[in-house]
Amino acid sequence: MSQIDPGGGIAPKVLDHHHGGVLSSLHEHKQGDSLHAHFKDRTSQTVLTVALVLTLVFAFVEVFAGFYANSLALISDAGHMVTDAAGLFLAVLAQVISKRPPSAKLSFGFGRAEALAAFVNGIGMVVLIAWISFEAISRLITPHDVRGETVTIVALLGLILNIFVAWMLSRQNHSMNSRAALLHVLGDLLGSLAAVIAGVVIYWTGWMQIDPLLSLVVCLILIRSTVSILKESYHFLMKGVPHHIDYIKVGQDLRAIPGVLGIHDLHIWEMSPGFPALIGHVEVSDLLTWPQTIATIRQILLERHAIDHVTLQPELPIQSFT
Repeated sequence: MSQIDPGGGIAPKVLDHHHGGVLSSLHEHKQGDSLHAHFKDRTSQTVLTVALVLTLVFAFVEVFAGFYANSLALISDAGHMVTDAAGLFLAVLAQVISKRPPSAKLSFGFGRAEALAAFVNGIGMVVLIAWISFEAISRLITPHDVRGETVTIVALLGLILNIFVAWMLSRQNHSMNSRAALLHVLGDLLGSLAAVIAGVVIYWTGWMQIDPLLSLVVCLILIRSTVSILKESYHFLMKGVPHHIDYIKVGQDLRAIPGVLGIHDLHIWEMSPGFPALIGHVEVSDLLTWPQTIATIRQILLERHAIDHVTLQPELPIQSFT
């Protein structure tokens, strides 16, 4: 039953778990609506789970070996692998959450879970880079004795494992979330490689400073990719205009359509990664021609700007009512 609201109109039915039919109809996409989904299932959940288990198991091996060998390169790699495991766990969790259907409280669904996981992963990388850099500088000033042979063997095993995990993830089509997970693994691969080199150099030359020095090199390499992931996920979470869409050009194209007098309150964002959406108000000269006008608008937005999800409100100019 519909209800009379205090304002004198007809209030819609309340949406809760007792009104599943109403909820599903409200989220339904009919002919003429956009073709978007509320998530993109682009990364194998199984691959992420396997990568998570392998990374977590070897992380404990490296933690023990790192403290035994007193190697910063190995300890930082172990810490990096723990962060990798956390990042991969977030990636798996985001995959599961993002597939949940829209609800009465979250009508857009859970597609932003992937971007949120990517952002958290990026923050984790920043913290790790800062800690390794601080410790490396300390060890450059005061060198520590390192067991080069132990570092070399364990780091070599870690390198092989990280190459395998990176290969698995690289074979997937990357969402923002999975690329953030791959960033962690690639960073750890570099960390393992640095630890192997450090172990070999220390074993043959006894030069202990190579251990923290290579750790700093890995940190410098990781900073650029980490910042990129943080910027991309932040832009998405803040509902920024997709990078491939020119906001000004969209407005100009819409104003050039016959019958359109003006555009205002125009917003463009991504509902989920890869699915741009547009809403706004369109001033038209004649409401009777709106069906033809909106059809032209949809065609132009799809062909020129790849925008499929369009919600526009037609309006007559204000002077039409005076």
